[in-house]
Amino acid sequence: MKSSKKKYWLDDHRNVDKVFYALCAVCAVVLLAEFFYHKHAQLPWEEWFGFFAFYGFVACVSLVLIAKQLRKVLMRREDYYDR
Repeated sequence: MKSSKKKYWLDDHRNVDKVFYALCAVCAVVLLAEFFYHKHAQLPWEEWFGFFAFYGFVACVSLVLIAKQLRKVLMRREDYYDR
């Protein structure tokens, strides 16, 4: 008997690994591209190697951590709309 559950391409762990490594490769290529162009920075730290990669990573992690704390303030009980 066949399983009635449909299998998607990201259900296979090998495909998830391929996506992860492809994303890492793209990030490395973009980071290495900084050697080949001149930046027209307005602030001195914008000229540091990898500044925008680091800034983006810190901003993303900060958003996740802030959202976790905000969830504690905004979360309602499961039956909130049933009352």
